[in-house]
Amino acid sequence: MQPIISIPQHWGYPRFTLEQRTEQGTILGLYYYPSGTELAEQFDDGWRYALMPNKNSDEISYLKEDQIQPLTPEELFQQITAEIDFYQQQIAILQQQLAVVTGGAANV
Repeated sequence: MQPIISIPQHWGYPRFTLEQRTEQGTILGLYYYPSGTELAEQFDDGWRYALMPNKNSDEISYLKEDQIQPLTPEELFQQITAEIDFYQQQIAILQQQLAVVTGGAANV
């Protein structure tokens, strides 16, 4: 079963999605300041996003929708292939460690 998020019809639809990679980082959360509320009067109405600049950081940025730039398809491709390469190297290291532990019996 897929999780469902309901957005009231009178709110605009968010431009970005959870876990989307952007130039500012990965989107971890989003929230909305409805017009006519104190927060919207103080900070403008609309969507806000919580972003983590990189997965090894405990730093979180809170940005308005117009402060976020999506990655180009080429940038996204480069990021994802770099991450795949990193994890393939980690798998190779673990396979070598496993071979040492099992005396070479583990052919994976």
